[in-house]
Amino acid sequence: MNNSKRKPTNITYSSSSSLVTVATCNLNQWALDFTGNADRVYQSCIRAKDAGATYRLGPELELCGYGCEDHFLESDTFEHCWESLADLLFNRGVSDGMLCDFGMPVLHGGARYNCRVLCYDRKVLLIRPKTAMADNGNYRESRYFTAYRSGSGSGETYLLPEIMRNSDLKQRTAPFGVMYVQTHDGTTVGCESCEELWTPKSSHIDMALNGVDIVGNGSGSHHELRKLHTRLDLVRSATRKCGGVYLYANQRGCDGGRLYYDGCSMIVCNGVVLAQAPQFDVEDVHVITATIDLDDVRSYRASIPSFGIQAAESYCEDNGGPKRCVSCEDNVMLGRTITKDGVLPHPCDLMEGGLELRIHKPEEECCLGPACWLWDFLRRSGAAGFFLPLSGGADSSAVATIVGAMCVIVTSAAQKDPNGDVAKECRRVCRKDSDDNDDGPLWVPSTPQEMADLVLHTTFMGTENSSEATDSRARRLGKAIGSYHLSIKIDPIVTAILGVFQMATGQVPRFSSRGGTISEDLALQNIQARLRMVVAYLFAQLLPWVRGRKGFLLVLGSANVDEGLRGYMTKYDCSSADLNPIGAISKLDLKKMLHWAAETYGHNVLDEIAGAPPTAELRPIERDGENGGEAEHTQTDEEDMGMTYTELGFYGRLRKISRCGPVSMFRKLSVTWSHLTLREVADKVKRFFYYYSVNRHKMCTVTPAYHAEAYSPDDNRFDLRQFLYNTRWTRQFAVIDSIVEASEQEEDSSN
Repeated sequence: MNNSKRKPTNITYSSSSSLVTVATCNLNQWALDFTGNADRVYQSCIRAKDAGATYRLGPELELCGYGCEDHFLESDTFEHCWESLADLLFNRGVSDGMLCDFGMPVLHGGARYNCRVLCYDRKVLLIRPKTAMADNGNYRESRYFTAYRSGSGSGETYLLPEIMRNSDLKQRTAPFGVMYVQTHDGTTVGCESCEELWTPKSSHIDMALNGVDIVGNGSGSHHELRKLHTRLDLVRSATRKCGGVYLYANQRGCDGGRLYYDGCSMIVCNGVVLAQAPQFDVEDVHVITATIDLDDVRSYRASIPSFGIQAAESYCEDNGGPKRCVSCEDNVMLGRTITKDGVLPHPCDLMEGGLELRIHKPEEECCLGPACWLWDFLRRSGAAGFFLPLSGGADSSAVATIVGAMCVIVTSAAQKDPNGDVAKECRRVCRKDSDDNDDGPLWVPSTPQEMADLVLHTTFMGTENSSEATDSRARRLGKAIGSYHLSIKIDPIVTAILGVFQMATGQVPRFSSRGGTISEDLALQNIQARLRMVVAYLFAQLLPWVRGRKGFLLVLGSANVDEGLRGYMTKYDCSSADLNPIGAISKLDLKKMLHWAAETYGHNVLDEIAGAPPTAELRPIERDGENGGEAEHTQTDEEDMGMTYTELGFYGRLRKISRCGPVSMFRKLSVTWSHLTLREVADKVKRFFYYYSVNRHKMCTVTPAYHAEAYSPDDNRFDLRQFLYNTRWTRQFAVIDSIVEASEQEEDSSN
């Protein structure tokens, strides 16, 4: 052969073919707000494109909102999602030149699936159903969806609905199954949905072994105290062992229920965090991007011998893997990464170690999470503000502080962009939206206190049993936050109610300190508490009218999780309200939050409130006989409850998180509380379970509360238990007693 006659081959080298810019986002979606949800999805796609992204990931079920619950049983929900997708693809062109990964429900083969829908250039490339349902805690996904089980692994064919088939592309079907997409330039993209990341055999492991470069996890994960670090560790470990690019998207905000989805979307490569979105924020859309050199992924994987062995085995077991790969047409390419300004961004340097993760302290979480949750409720409910019975104690002061923090966050965002969505919502809520039609400067609150004066109404509802100290604390806190504050006496109402009772029965009840029975004493305490609830709703309806404003106020409750667990509250008192931002937060965490807020916001009175002994102030005050002055109130919460807040924390975590009944709780605490005798531990455990069970009925009417603590006793959906108990716990307490007696006999014999 004459090699001298062979013509040279022209080879074109590309210096950036392995570069890809990816985007993920926090979206503040609202269940069943299909139009608003589609608008927010559209904004996220536009921002991703502007940043040069060729792949965009969205949260779980973003088109309808994650919290639709039993509305997922309605065919309308599925139909409206397809309408939204068709609008986004065909009318708004969000997938033109960008691979978009949307979250939505899909009905296929008579079953409902929670799906990822991957689209490019107005075409559906793949519908990927979720394989593991979240069914613990607040989640009930198997009630609405079926976990997908692939047979041969080659996927199925899905007939697209008519609204998709009528497009100019005339696409009739799309692949359906646990597969991944391979673009024309060789980039492979796979999907993982929320719970699949938390399972022992996560989907991303198999995808990594099959050479998938990018994995997107669209999630609907809610906030819970001290939970974020676990989620972050899972996301980082997803690529630390296997290599690859991992994108995490999440909802952020209240989508209509007790949960607050806390965002914190991330982009991770080879275990290094490249971008992180905020956890607590009032912006509806937050997009983060990163430019990555996929050669770094391939090099990282190839450098791990054990990974290579398992990848080769997986490839052989899957017969080369093509049946799970959806190969795309020539036009589908992700290796183009130029911004709208024509700039070629530099890839992230993995050697620098990535970002330092931002994880809030629990006391910050207690304040900022409920603050953002309340803002979503306020602006979406149409209310003109909040009404809070402010007693000057730790619980109601914590609620006031949370609303004050809300005003700080919203005011800051409105001042940064007076034309932005947050500023517009702020003007509407504060009834200043007429300024939007004026030619002058747009109104935004100059200080958080100015906003608080318009949206937060606080009232100290004192009786003859209330102290000057708590009245003073309430007044000073209201001034510091900026609330519209009143101080009133409700004794005339109490007297009137007792007068009716006296006329009907001829009897006058007395406090136990004045010769009355326990029943009389409790009745006199409860009537004060319940009347405060009645007065609260009266003021909530009429205070806007008094101030010459329109609308109504949402009443805020202030019972903490420990009081709910013990039942230390009056049914239909001030714990009964429209919303309770602290209903799943412990007393100890609330006190830490008050100290943090005192330092952060400069409200020094909060330190004083946190240091005061918790008291209901429903019994008569003991007066200082020598000086004729007023002593500190002798009625304290812990004395009334017969247990401390620290002990309640132990009981709550063991009962719910550790799944303990009376006997197993006793066994654990007999080790933990080694400073007590077994009989003392037994008495404490039995006392708790008695009061817990006898008061459980109160959880059936508990005010909707922000979910924060993993041991919340909320009966609505999180802590599903009976409310009629055998409060004697006959078998359980008998076993505890037998253990104690056997131990005491053994100790006596050894002596």
